[in-house]
Amino acid sequence: MLRSPAYALLSLAALVAAAPALGQPQGTVGQYSDVTIEGTILEPEPITVSDDAELAGLISVPEGFTVEVVGRDLGNTRMLATHGGHVYATRRTEADVIRLDDDDGDGKYDGFTVVAARPGMHGIAFHEDSAYLVTVNEVYTAPVAEDGSFGDLTMIIDDLPDGGQHPNRTLAIGPDGKLYITVGSTCNACAETNPENATIVRANLDGTGRTIFASGLRNTIGFGWEPTSGRLYGADHGTDWLGDEEQQEEFNLVEQGKKYGWPYVYDFSNFNPQDNPPEGMTLEQWAEQSEEPVLGYTAHAAPMQMTFYTGTAFPEEYRGDAFIAMRGSWNRRPPSGYEVTRVDFEDGEAVSWDHFAEGFLIENEGGGYGFLARLAGITQTDDGALLVADDFNGILYRISHEQAAGDEASMPASPPDVTETPAPSDIAIELVEAEGSLDVSSASFEQDGMIPLEHAAEGHNASPPLEWGDAPEGTQSFVVIVDDPDAAEPKPFVHWVLFDVPGTATGIREGLGTDPVLQEPEGAKQGVNSRGQIGYMGPRPPLGDPAHHYHFQVFALDIAELPVEPGAKREDALAAMEGHVLAKGEVVGLYERPGPEQPVN
Repeated sequence: MLRSPAYALLSLAALVAAAPALGQPQGTVGQYSDVTIEGTILEPEPITVSDDAELAGLISVPEGFTVEVVGRDLGNTRMLATHGGHVYATRRTEADVIRLDDDDGDGKYDGFTVVAARPGMHGIAFHEDSAYLVTVNEVYTAPVAEDGSFGDLTMIIDDLPDGGQHPNRTLAIGPDGKLYITVGSTCNACAETNPENATIVRANLDGTGRTIFASGLRNTIGFGWEPTSGRLYGADHGTDWLGDEEQQEEFNLVEQGKKYGWPYVYDFSNFNPQDNPPEGMTLEQWAEQSEEPVLGYTAHAAPMQMTFYTGTAFPEEYRGDAFIAMRGSWNRRPPSGYEVTRVDFEDGEAVSWDHFAEGFLIENEGGGYGFLARLAGITQTDDGALLVADDFNGILYRISHEQAAGDEASMPASPPDVTETPAPSDIAIELVEAEGSLDVSSASFEQDGMIPLEHAAEGHNASPPLEWGDAPEGTQSFVVIVDDPDAAEPKPFVHWVLFDVPGTATGIREGLGTDPVLQEPEGAKQGVNSRGQIGYMGPRPPLGDPAHHYHFQVFALDIAELPVEPGAKREDALAAMEGHVLAKGEVVGLYERPGPEQPVN
């Protein structure tokens, strides 16, 4: 029976950021000096309905659709996936993966079988006959048997960033055959010390070659590829404590190398008054370098797993649309979320984001709120229905349509804008013409000598000191580029792009920072390396490779500043340098991995 809960409300009206901001953002436009923000804590209470038909009847869906309860007592069901006719769910609290069992074939799940277990288990995906699973720090793969059981788990990644506020990783295999992994931020809004936080990273299916695909994404749990265009979209969690109506949840077109605003800019180019951009950058510059979302949705609704509908059991107007489980708010009055939403796509373009399955949130007569479910997982079944998981009550819902199924839609074999544009095979110094030469050296290693561990990525990752002495007359600035031409992909692998080093410099010290604009050397700017992060990345050749050659190249320019922004790519810097290089030189160091890295399974 439906029970009205004892309504519990804890209101934090007017406290969260009521004091003046601790510091003003850089820049001359849009600065904040005294900002008052009112926030609310409102956590609806759970409502228990024991009868399946009664519970399903409380859920509102468009005409022609049907809701059924098809599973109970399943635990903390989070992400869902289907493979080979089987349905799987990850369970964060129980730290495992379960296969749902329908022994009598009636379409309802009478029980489950644990097929894998590891602490922090959350994301799940399948590729051919292999399962891919992700915890906070690790990615595992396992063979899948015909009966849906898993073989032994093999760890292929062991060093994803620690979790913090958003430890729940998800993953998927892209149409390009690469592994995409979401890594949430460690905080509500802050400057991360690990550049892989608040990103989507991409790796080969064996876990090698990991790079940052896109950044500035606070916590994109749900993502996927639109079936007709093959473009990647994701639903990102907005920042809390900006008020009941802000930040909107974001639906982003996620493209390689792009930034999406967090933590300094949110939804449609609004500035976050709480945090300052890196020293030397303005909020306006950060916004200009960031992509705005395609669509926004009610603040604090908490988008979770997302699936694109590729079947034909739903009416035509729903095919190719994205469906997102919304877990629900705690930081808004009235509450938001507690529903399934739909992003309507027309001709491959997202045009609206609206309600689809509602009724999981109930407002009581006294003004309080209760919830029937906190939705987390959503997936499409082989017969074209949607399964939705409630991670609070362990209940599984099925949403179907009376229309008969037909031919299945197909995914494109090779979508645009997914594969990485290969970098030029030549190192930078071979691409640049200059009459003069620079005598480049390092106090840390000799020419063709071994680079010490402290300058390697697995060591201290500190940039080595470089010296180049006096430059030709007319030198206004220097550019430093570090290339590894021995890397398999990309070739060369770019480890550092540093530009606008003052023309009076005769070298740079050891261990420069990772900000886009540096205070030492003053005014110097940094580009993005092949890992997808700003600043220096030390040597990290594949285990077992012979020593790679790392070319530390220095260029003297007759202009004080390159006409490119901080975070520029090597090819952009090289194009901007053309015709301005007075002299060039390099010192080459070697590095070979000192020991095994493969974890014990």
